[in-house]
Amino acid sequence: MTREQYILATQQNHLPQTENPQFYPVGIYGWRKRCLYFFVLLLLVTAIVNLAMTIWILKVMNFTVDGMGNLRVTKEGIRLEGISEFLLPLYVKEIHSRKDSPLVLQSDRNVTLNARNALGQLTGQLTVGADAVEAQCKKFEVRESEGGRVLFSANEEEITIGADRLKVTGTEGAVFGHSVETPHIRAEPSQDLKLESPTRSLIMEAPRGVQVSAAAGDFKATCRKELHLQSTEGEIFLNAETIRLGNLPVGSFSAAPPSSPAPQQTVYELCACPNGKLYLSPAGAGSTCHSSSSICLWH
Repeated sequence: MTREQYILATQQNHLPQTENPQFYPVGIYGWRKRCLYFFVLLLLVTAIVNLAMTIWILKVMNFTVDGMGNLRVTKEGIRLEGISEFLLPLYVKEIHSRKDSPLVLQSDRNVTLNARNALGQLTGQLTVGADAVEAQCKKFEVRESEGGRVLFSANEEEITIGADRLKVTGTEGAVFGHSVETPHIRAEPSQDLKLESPTRSLIMEAPRGVQVSAAAGDFKATCRKELHLQSTEGEIFLNAETIRLGNLPVGSFSAAPPSSPAPQQTVYELCACPNGKLYLSPAGAGSTCHSSSSICLWH
């Protein structure tokens, strides 16, 4: 034992010992303990309420492993069933409905479909409104479901109709502001075909001829003033069993004595004035056109 250890041992033996030693407890007591229990209880209640709200939201929104409510997440994409409302723009690559139901796009104002290029510029637009359907693009085409044949095509230069038949069912017919080029115009079976210009002239032109045919009916040409048939190099050929010219002026001459009764005239001679006007003259044993040629001076 060293000297220092001996001194420490003798000092501890001579220290006065107290008869009633005091112990000081360690911990939280009093109002601090009550506040701690209150905060722990409040935290437990908050956690229970949050858990209950989370379970209620999952139940109401119908959250499942595949998706939420009518929204399902599949391998092909997102499947949405029922009626859905989009408050902001929708950007998708493809939208299609189920095989047994149609696809309906509905809006209180209008439905607009836009197509843009890589630079974000608008290249095509289709707007379905309350008053009109508008399409804005460089070329608009309507194709048939089988074969893809173009039925209707429109661009800045021309409009092409590729259907086998163009049918206009309006009571006023079809109105064209400019010329019409077509190889064939015909009416429906048992229906009349009418070409009319109410305030101006109607012109039909063809470099190799214009043919008007009525296979099972009459052909009528009516005008208010004059009807001109003109051939610059050829002839005007009228081929029919009977050719009638109505309302022609009739010339008269007296070849019989005044005392004898005049027989009823039934045969007339067709005569022509120097200016080309036609008139009738009572037929006789010879030509009577010269005798009744004074009618050319009256008209």
